[in-house]
Amino acid sequence: MQRFFFSIAALLGMAGCITSCKSDRAALPVYPASAFESVIDNKPVTLYTLANSNGLTLQVTNWGCRVVSLWVPDRRGNFDDIVLGYESLDRYLNNPGERFLGSTIGRYGNRIHDGRFELNGEAYQLSQFNNGQCLHGGDKGFDKVVWNVDSVFSDKIYFSYLSPDGEEGFPGNLLVKMSYALTPQNEFRITYDAQTDKPTPVNLTHHSFFNLHGEGNGTINDHILTIAADAYTPVDSVLIPLGENMPVADTPFDFRTPKAIGRDVDNQDTQLQYGRGYDHNFVLNRKSNSELEFAASVYEPQSGRVLEVWTTEPGLQFYGGNFFEGKVNGKQGVPHRFRESLALETQHFPDSPNQPAFPSTILQPGEKYHHICVYKFACKD
Repeated sequence: MQRFFFSIAALLGMAGCITSCKSDRAALPVYPASAFESVIDNKPVTLYTLANSNGLTLQVTNWGCRVVSLWVPDRRGNFDDIVLGYESLDRYLNNPGERFLGSTIGRYGNRIHDGRFELNGEAYQLSQFNNGQCLHGGDKGFDKVVWNVDSVFSDKIYFSYLSPDGEEGFPGNLLVKMSYALTPQNEFRITYDAQTDKPTPVNLTHHSFFNLHGEGNGTINDHILTIAADAYTPVDSVLIPLGENMPVADTPFDFRTPKAIGRDVDNQDTQLQYGRGYDHNFVLNRKSNSELEFAASVYEPQSGRVLEVWTTEPGLQFYGGNFFEGKVNGKQGVPHRFRESLALETQHFPDSPNQPAFPSTILQPGEKYHHICVYKFACKD
């Protein structure tokens, strides 16, 4: 697969912790827009490349707003692409592997039991395809639509999508506006805003799969994870919440102090058996209802890379790549293997429309949905 080299200026003098990351690379191998140019549903699709002044570089296609590549330096200034993905649009369209690589998720991230819910006395049936559940918005969720590109700058892009009333069974015309930005603080900042003309569940999130070694460069079980959560949401055998949150204390789900992801992942805990590892919502220790607050951090000791997650949301889904089978190669020509990537999805809780004890996900006409997710990168010596 041919790749282009994108010139990077000002690689030295990185802000914050990354001041110790001395870069010796003047160019990065990024993918050409031509590999993503097409027309789908009568709308143009292509690939966009963003970069900040420090060299952080992201490529995104407007088909599903998928992050295709994300180049981040290590402590020695060597850049690696740390997200899973494919090198062409065709690979995403004809994909026998993981569906949600790098995509925007909606109208409802995570699972809804039996694809059903009631709202104001009316029953709604959504598409079912994940053990009979509705997962990540349905058969044609926001990951499979062409988003409008409203404007593009060197370090920021604005998208919008109008989800029509009845799409995938959800009520109401939902207008979503979203931006991806690379800030001078080495943040990948995602901002979501939405409005509806009928009451409807809304739970938008982002689904990049990260490996701080670089895509295809080995396990994530050696990554050191911290999650600011005193409780998590236990599930049944098809990963639907049981309806209550449980303390993480004295369980394999306690990441309040940093520990290797692999330390307890093979524990014979029933919850880990249901998810083949970690695939659970964590109830974040929040001080406010809507301010941007710390949620989690991941540290990879070999490279020194650090990823922090900040959010306005009450929950964080931590998924440890348990369902990858190594049968499909990524864009580096290396298989996407079992537990060689992780997702950290900021969100409201799974199945909230059927769980009255959980924070509501119902957006009313006249209200505004607003959600910020920040993935912030740094280095440790």
